Amino acid sequence: MRRREILTAAAGTLASGCGYALQGRGITTDASIKRIGVPLFKDRSGKLGLDVRVTQAVIEELLKRGRFTIVKETTNVDAVVEGDILAWTVAPVNFSSETGVTQATRYAISLTVSVVYRKIGQSEPIWANDAFSQRDEYDMGENAQNYFDREMLSIERLSGAFARNVVAAMLEAF
Repeated sequence: MRRREILTAAAGTLASGCGYALQGRGITTDASIKRIGVPLFKDRSGKLGLDVRVTQAVIEELLKRGRFTIVKETTNVDAVVEGDILAWTVAPVNFSSETGVTQATRYAISLTVSVVYRKIGQSEPIWANDAFSQRDEYDMGENAQNYFDREMLSIERLSGAFARNVVAAMLEAF
């Protein structure tokens, strides 16, 4: 019986060391980085104004961290965050045919961006992701005339979520 207790305790100790951690492994930013440049993200998607909204969301998220001065230029900075919006897609994901005509009632939007965070003077980036993606959905509602309003609200949510996730990945060693 004693052996069984020892094995149970050992298994419990081993199991407590296993598992998933949702937090980062510390800050990956060099302590000398005080001023970060975030120029306007390049946009290959063709979605009007998306580059401005996504860039602004990243700037706002970095400012929330409170440790950096954030500027829109790449001169006189310690590090740079550059982005290239690769894809913007909108796809219907739910349909209704209440009036005999099938219509989309819910849409999914997704954003894919190549992001590089690098310290000035270093060839290797601090962090990079060639295809950082974020997705959101929105309901069409009763009136089809509200489509663009709902899409704009979804773009705001998507940009904010993208910025939170990309900044966390950049700074928190995910």
